Amino acid sequence: MDLKPDRPVRHDVDREAMPPLAMVLALGTFMGFAALDTTAKYLVTMGYAAVFVVWCRFLSHAVISFVIFQGWRRADMYRMKNMPLQVVRGLLLPATTLFNFLALRDLQLALTVSIFLSTPMLVTALAGPMLGEWAGRRRWAAIMVGFIGVLIVVRPGTDMFSPSVIWSILAVITHSLYSILTRKLVQHESQSSLIFYSCIFATVLMAPPAMIYGQMPQSIIEVALLAGLGFFGIAGHAMLVRASSLASASKVAPFIYSQLLWMTLLGFIVFGDIPDLWTLVGAAIICMSGFYIMNRERQLGRKPSAPV
Repeated sequence: MDLKPDRPVRHDVDREAMPPLAMVLALGTFMGFAALDTTAKYLVTMGYAAVFVVWCRFLSHAVISFVIFQGWRRADMYRMKNMPLQVVRGLLLPATTLFNFLALRDLQLALTVSIFLSTPMLVTALAGPMLGEWAGRRRWAAIMVGFIGVLIVVRPGTDMFSPSVIWSILAVITHSLYSILTRKLVQHESQSSLIFYSCIFATVLMAPPAMIYGQMPQSIIEVALLAGLGFFGIAGHAMLVRASSLASASKVAPFIYSQLLWMTLLGFIVFGDIPDLWTLVGAAIICMSGFYIMNRERQLGRKPSAPV
Protein backbone atom coordinates (compact mmCIF):
# COMPACT_ATOMS: atom_id res chain seq x y z
CA MET A 1 0.00 0.00 0.00
CA ASP A 2 1.32 3.39 -0.96
CA LEU A 3 1.61 5.48 2.15
CA LYS A 4 1.93 9.22 1.80
CA PRO A 5 3.01 11.54 4.57
CA ASP A 6 0.14 13.15 6.38
CA ARG A 7 -0.54 16.75 5.53
CA PRO A 8 -0.34 19.06 8.51
CA VAL A 9 -3.69 19.51 10.15
CA ARG A 10 -4.89 23.10 10.22
CA HIS A 11 -6.53 24.02 13.49
CA ASP A 12 -8.81 26.97 14.01
CA VAL A 13 -6.42 28.35 16.59
CA ASP A 14 -3.84 28.81 13.83
CA ARG A 15 -5.90 31.72 12.65
CA GLU A 16 -4.63 33.58 15.71
CA ALA A 17 -1.30 34.11 13.90
CA MET A 18 -1.06 36.81 11.27
CA PRO A 19 0.00 35.30 7.91
CA PRO A 20 3.06 36.87 6.22
CA LEU A 21 0.90 37.75 3.20
CA ALA A 22 -1.40 39.79 5.44
CA MET A 23 1.63 41.69 6.78
CA VAL A 24 2.84 42.51 3.26
CA LEU A 25 -0.65 43.60 2.23
CA ALA A 26 -1.02 45.77 5.32
CA LEU A 27 2.29 47.52 4.60
CA GLY A 28 1.29 47.98 0.96
CA THR A 29 -2.07 49.38 2.05
CA PHE A 30 -0.58 52.28 3.93
CA MET A 31 2.12 52.88 1.34
CA GLY A 32 -0.71 53.38 -1.15
CA PHE A 33 -2.52 55.74 1.22
CA ALA A 34 0.69 57.72 1.76
CA ALA A 35 1.11 58.07 -2.00
CA LEU A 36 -2.52 59.19 -2.20
CA ASP A 37 -2.01 61.89 0.42
CA THR A 38 1.20 63.05 -1.23
CA THR A 39 -0.50 63.36 -4.61
CA ALA A 40 -3.46 65.20 -3.07
CA LYS A 41 -1.17 67.63 -1.27
CA TYR A 42 0.72 68.30 -4.47
CA LEU A 43 -2.51 69.05 -6.34
CA VAL A 44 -3.81 71.34 -3.60
CA THR A 45 -0.56 73.33 -3.61
CA MET A 46 -1.03 73.75 -7.36
CA GLY A 47 -4.29 75.61 -6.69
CA TYR A 48 -6.94 72.90 -6.96
CA ALA A 49 -9.83 73.15 -4.49
CA ALA A 50 -9.69 70.48 -1.80
CA VAL A 51 -13.29 69.37 -2.36
CA PHE A 52 -12.58 68.93 -6.08
CA VAL A 53 -9.47 66.85 -5.34
CA VAL A 54 -11.46 64.64 -2.98
CA TRP A 55 -14.20 64.16 -5.57
CA CYS A 56 -11.67 63.29 -8.30
CA ARG A 57 -10.11 60.79 -5.92
CA PHE A 58 -13.39 58.90 -5.56
CA LEU A 59 -14.53 59.39 -9.15
CA SER A 60 -11.34 57.87 -10.56
CA HIS A 61 -11.55 55.18 -7.88
CA ALA A 62 -15.07 54.28 -9.08
CA VAL A 63 -14.09 54.25 -12.77
CA ILE A 64 -10.96 52.14 -12.21
CA SER A 65 -12.79 49.63 -10.02
CA PHE A 66 -15.59 49.37 -12.60
CA VAL A 67 -13.04 48.55 -15.33
CA ILE A 68 -10.88 46.21 -13.24
CA PHE A 69 -13.82 44.16 -11.98
CA GLN A 70 -15.64 44.35 -15.34
CA GLY A 71 -18.74 45.85 -13.80
CA TRP A 72 -20.73 45.40 -16.99
CA ARG A 73 -20.64 41.63 -16.59
CA ARG A 74 -20.27 40.93 -12.87
CA ALA A 75 -23.45 40.92 -10.84
CA ASP A 76 -21.58 40.29 -7.57
CA MET A 77 -20.12 43.79 -7.81
CA TYR A 78 -23.55 45.29 -7.12
CA ARG A 79 -24.96 42.62 -4.84
CA MET A 80 -25.22 43.61 -1.17
CA LYS A 81 -26.15 41.05 1.46
CA ASN A 82 -26.15 43.68 4.18
CA MET A 83 -27.24 46.92 2.55
CA PRO A 84 -27.44 49.09 5.70
CA LEU A 85 -23.86 48.34 6.73
CA GLN A 86 -22.63 48.73 3.14
CA VAL A 87 -24.23 52.17 2.94
CA VAL A 88 -22.84 53.23 6.30
CA ARG A 89 -19.37 51.99 5.34
CA GLY A 90 -19.64 53.76 1.99
CA LEU A 91 -20.38 57.04 3.78
CA LEU A 92 -17.67 56.67 6.42
CA LEU A 93 -14.81 56.73 3.91
CA PRO A 94 -15.65 60.06 2.22
CA ALA A 95 -16.42 61.49 5.65
CA THR A 96 -12.92 60.51 6.78
CA THR A 97 -11.36 62.10 3.72
CA LEU A 98 -13.37 65.30 4.09
CA PHE A 99 -12.61 65.66 7.80
CA ASN A 100 -8.93 65.06 7.11
CA PHE A 101 -8.84 67.77 4.43
CA LEU A 102 -10.64 70.21 6.72
CA ALA A 103 -8.03 69.57 9.39
CA LEU A 104 -5.19 70.03 6.91
CA ARG A 105 -6.33 73.55 6.10
CA ASP A 106 -4.92 74.82 9.42
CA LEU A 107 -2.85 72.00 10.97
CA GLN A 108 0.60 70.88 9.92
CA LEU A 109 0.70 67.58 8.12
CA ALA A 110 2.78 65.95 10.86
CA LEU A 111 0.32 66.97 13.58
CA THR A 112 -2.69 65.76 11.59
CA VAL A 113 -1.01 62.44 10.86
CA SER A 114 -0.07 61.97 14.50
CA ILE A 115 -3.72 62.32 15.55
CA PHE A 116 -4.83 60.03 12.72
CA LEU A 117 -2.31 57.39 13.78
CA SER A 118 -4.19 56.94 17.03
CA THR A 119 -6.69 54.93 14.96
CA PRO A 120 -5.22 51.50 15.89
CA MET A 121 -5.94 52.04 19.57
CA LEU A 122 -9.57 52.91 18.85
CA VAL A 123 -9.90 50.00 16.40
CA THR A 124 -8.43 47.63 18.98
CA ALA A 125 -10.83 48.92 21.62
CA LEU A 126 -13.85 48.63 19.30
CA ALA A 127 -12.88 45.26 17.81
CA GLY A 128 -13.52 43.56 21.14
CA PRO A 129 -17.17 44.49 21.73
CA MET A 130 -18.10 44.83 18.05
CA LEU A 131 -16.27 41.82 16.57
CA GLY A 132 -15.27 39.68 19.53
CA GLU A 133 -11.57 40.14 18.64
CA TRP A 134 -9.99 40.92 21.98
CA ALA A 135 -6.35 41.98 21.89
CA GLY A 136 -3.92 40.81 24.55
CA ARG A 137 -1.69 42.84 26.84
CA ARG A 138 1.41 42.52 24.67
CA ARG A 139 -0.22 43.89 21.52
CA TRP A 140 -1.78 46.69 23.54
CA ALA A 141 1.66 47.55 24.92
CA ALA A 142 3.21 47.56 21.43
CA ILE A 143 0.48 49.86 20.11
CA MET A 144 1.01 52.26 23.00
CA VAL A 145 4.76 52.31 22.42
CA GLY A 146 4.15 53.07 18.74
CA PHE A 147 1.88 55.95 19.67
CA ILE A 148 4.55 57.35 21.99
CA GLY A 149 6.87 57.35 18.98
CA VAL A 150 4.28 59.36 17.04
CA LEU A 151 4.13 61.93 19.84
CA ILE A 152 7.91 62.25 19.78
CA VAL A 153 7.80 62.94 16.06
CA VAL A 154 5.16 65.66 16.19
CA ARG A 155 5.76 67.11 19.68
CA PRO A 156 2.23 68.57 19.86
CA GLY A 157 1.78 71.96 21.51
CA THR A 158 -1.10 74.04 22.72
CA ASP A 159 -2.78 73.99 19.31
CA MET A 160 -3.94 70.48 20.16
CA PHE A 161 -7.08 72.15 21.46
CA SER A 162 -7.79 74.18 18.31
CA PRO A 163 -11.04 73.63 16.37
CA SER A 164 -9.09 71.98 13.54
CA VAL A 165 -8.10 69.18 15.89
CA ILE A 166 -11.79 68.31 16.24
CA TRP A 167 -11.93 67.62 12.49
CA SER A 168 -8.88 65.38 12.80
CA ILE A 169 -10.40 63.50 15.74
CA LEU A 170 -13.60 63.00 13.75
CA ALA A 171 -11.47 61.53 10.93
CA VAL A 172 -10.02 59.05 13.42
CA ILE A 173 -13.48 58.03 14.62
CA THR A 174 -14.96 57.59 11.14
CA HIS A 175 -11.90 55.70 9.85
CA SER A 176 -11.93 53.38 12.88
CA LEU A 177 -15.59 52.54 12.27
CA TYR A 178 -14.83 52.05 8.56
CA SER A 179 -12.10 49.54 9.46
CA ILE A 180 -14.40 47.68 11.83
CA LEU A 181 -17.17 47.45 9.23
CA THR A 182 -14.67 46.29 6.60
CA ARG A 183 -13.70 43.39 8.86
CA LYS A 184 -17.36 42.61 9.58
CA LEU A 185 -18.53 42.73 5.96
CA VAL A 186 -15.57 40.97 4.36
CA GLN A 187 -16.89 37.66 5.70
CA HIS A 188 -20.12 37.90 3.69
CA GLU A 189 -19.72 40.48 0.91
CA SER A 190 -17.65 40.13 -2.27
CA GLN A 191 -14.34 41.98 -2.50
CA SER A 192 -15.46 43.79 -5.64
CA SER A 193 -18.61 45.15 -3.98
CA LEU A 194 -16.67 46.34 -0.94
CA ILE A 195 -14.22 48.24 -3.13
CA PHE A 196 -16.86 49.62 -5.49
CA TYR A 197 -19.30 50.81 -2.83
CA SER A 198 -16.48 52.42 -0.83
CA CYS A 199 -16.26 55.08 -3.55
CA ILE A 200 -19.58 55.28 -5.39
CA PHE A 201 -21.45 57.05 -2.57
CA ALA A 202 -18.75 59.72 -2.29
CA THR A 203 -18.73 60.21 -6.05
CA VAL A 204 -22.45 61.00 -6.08
CA LEU A 205 -22.67 63.07 -2.89
CA MET A 206 -19.62 65.25 -3.59
CA ALA A 207 -20.38 65.93 -7.25
CA PRO A 208 -22.37 69.17 -6.74
CA PRO A 209 -19.74 71.05 -4.68
CA ALA A 210 -16.98 69.69 -6.89
CA MET A 211 -18.68 71.14 -9.97
CA ILE A 212 -18.91 74.52 -8.26
CA TYR A 213 -15.36 74.79 -6.96
CA GLY A 214 -13.55 72.57 -9.48
CA GLN A 215 -11.43 73.47 -12.46
CA MET A 216 -10.34 71.74 -15.61
CA PRO A 217 -6.80 70.27 -15.64
CA GLN A 218 -4.38 72.17 -17.84
CA SER A 219 -2.02 69.36 -18.85
CA ILE A 220 -1.73 65.61 -19.29
CA ILE A 221 0.37 65.48 -16.12
CA GLU A 222 -2.41 67.03 -14.09
CA VAL A 223 -4.92 64.59 -15.56
CA ALA A 224 -2.59 61.73 -14.64
CA LEU A 225 -2.21 63.04 -11.09
CA LEU A 226 -5.97 63.35 -10.64
CA ALA A 227 -6.47 59.84 -12.01
CA GLY A 228 -3.62 58.62 -9.80
CA LEU A 229 -5.70 59.50 -6.77
CA GLY A 230 -8.14 56.76 -7.69
CA PHE A 231 -5.37 54.29 -8.52
CA PHE A 232 -3.65 54.68 -5.17
CA GLY A 233 -7.01 54.61 -3.42
CA ILE A 234 -8.28 51.42 -5.00
CA ALA A 235 -4.89 49.71 -4.60
CA GLY A 236 -4.81 50.59 -0.91
CA HIS A 237 -8.37 49.54 -0.20
CA ALA A 238 -8.06 46.33 -2.22
CA MET A 239 -5.06 45.35 -0.12
CA LEU A 240 -6.89 46.40 3.06
CA VAL A 241 -9.89 44.22 2.20
CA ARG A 242 -7.64 41.27 1.45
CA ALA A 243 -5.54 41.75 4.59
CA SER A 244 -8.73 42.02 6.68
CA SER A 245 -9.90 38.69 5.30
CA LEU A 246 -6.65 37.05 6.41
CA ALA A 247 -6.19 38.63 9.84
CA SER A 248 -8.22 40.32 12.55
CA ALA A 249 -8.80 44.06 12.60
CA SER A 250 -6.74 44.54 15.77
CA LYS A 251 -3.74 42.95 14.02
CA VAL A 252 -4.02 44.82 10.72
CA ALA A 253 -4.58 48.17 12.41
CA PRO A 254 -1.07 48.62 13.96
CA PHE A 255 0.46 48.70 10.48
CA ILE A 256 -1.05 52.13 10.02
CA TYR A 257 2.08 53.42 11.78
CA SER A 258 4.08 52.56 8.69
CA GLN A 259 2.21 55.34 6.88
CA LEU A 260 4.30 57.88 8.77
CA LEU A 261 7.47 56.28 7.42
CA TRP A 262 6.14 56.21 3.85
CA MET A 263 5.05 59.84 4.09
CA THR A 264 8.43 60.89 5.44
CA LEU A 265 10.15 59.22 2.49
CA LEU A 266 7.74 60.66 -0.07
CA GLY A 267 7.96 64.06 1.59
CA PHE A 268 11.71 64.06 1.06
CA ILE A 269 11.48 62.84 -2.54
CA VAL A 270 8.63 65.11 -3.67
CA PHE A 271 8.89 68.19 -1.45
CA GLY A 272 12.49 68.00 -0.22
CA ASP A 273 11.43 67.78 3.44
CA ILE A 274 14.21 66.48 5.69
CA PRO A 275 13.14 65.10 9.09
CA ASP A 276 14.97 66.34 12.18
CA LEU A 277 16.60 64.20 14.84
CA TRP A 278 13.47 63.85 16.95
CA THR A 279 11.53 62.70 13.90
CA LEU A 280 14.13 60.00 13.30
CA VAL A 281 14.00 58.94 16.96
CA GLY A 282 10.21 58.71 16.90
CA ALA A 283 10.25 56.84 13.59
CA ALA A 284 12.73 54.33 15.04
CA ILE A 285 10.40 53.69 17.99
CA ILE A 286 7.47 53.18 15.63
CA CYS A 287 9.52 50.73 13.56
CA MET A 288 10.58 48.76 16.64
CA SER A 289 6.96 48.59 17.74
CA GLY A 290 5.91 47.26 14.34
CA PHE A 291 8.74 44.74 14.24
CA TYR A 292 7.76 43.48 17.71
CA ILE A 293 4.16 43.01 16.63
CA MET A 294 5.21 41.04 13.53
CA ASN A 295 7.62 38.94 15.58
CA ARG A 296 4.90 38.27 18.13
CA GLU A 297 2.59 37.08 15.37
CA ARG A 298 5.27 34.68 14.12
CA GLN A 299 5.65 33.32 17.65
CA LEU A 300 1.92 32.77 17.85
CA GLY A 301 2.14 30.86 14.57
CA ARG A 302 4.73 28.50 16.03
CA LYS A 303 3.03 28.23 19.40
CA PRO A 304 -0.73 28.37 18.87
CA SER A 305 -1.43 27.77 22.54
CA ALA A 306 0.70 30.66 23.74
CA PRO A 307 -1.15 33.54 25.34
CA VAL A 308 -1.66 36.62 23.23
